[in-house]
Parts: sequence; C-alpha cells; structure tokens
Amino acid sequence: MQEGKRQKQVAGLINEELNDIFRRMGLSMIDGGMVSISGVRITPDLYEARVYLSMFQVKDSHDVLLRINEKNKDIRRELGTRVRHQLRSIPELQFFIDDTLDYVDKIEALFKKIKEEGQ
Repeated sequence: MQEGKRQKQVAGLINEELNDIFRRMGLSMIDGGMVSISGVRITPDLYEARVYLSMFQVKDSHDVLLRINEKNKDIRRELGTRVRHQLRSIPELQFFIDDTLDYVDKIEALFKKIKEEGQ
C-alpha cells in the first residue's frame, strides 16, 4: 500500500529529528563505526515508526542495535520534546538494521562471479 502524504511528512520530520538526537546522544559513532538513519516508515495511524539504521564499519551490529533499543525511552522522550507542537502523539519507535548495502554487495559479487565465469 502506498504511503499517504501525512505519513511521508511525519516520517521526514522524525528522520530529521532522530538524526540530530543521535548526534547529540553520541549514538552516531559507536565502536569506531558510524550509525545513520537510512529511513523511517510510519504506520497509517501514525502510532508506530520503523526506523532503519545503516551501519558502517561497526563490528557487531546486533550489539549496537541492542544498545540503541536500551535507550529507546530516552530517544522517544527527546523526540517528544522536539515535535510535541507538531504531532498529537509521539509514535512508538522500533529500530531495525538496514541490510540494503550488504544485499547490494552480495548481488554485485554474484554478477562479478558470473562475468568471470563467462570469459
């Protein structure tokens, strides 16, 4: 199903604010690696936001995800103070690892292998 205009607006607002919150809380640089928000998808009722995290040179991405989930209440509270005049309710945040880059690398490796075998 296609996202509505309001969903896109709220997702954009949450994405922008979470990026700033992550920088201020020191969550954008963990274990010598970099964590960024690659996207936010929000449910049609605007009560739940799925935040996709892209991790670069992070040793254990699941450990980083655990750390971020431990700070979920603090992150949501900070988000609430920033957007309280724009949203009626602050959505519940769910964090996921965005493995799109890993998938792209895997596909490129397969294409390279096929190309080498064809020659």
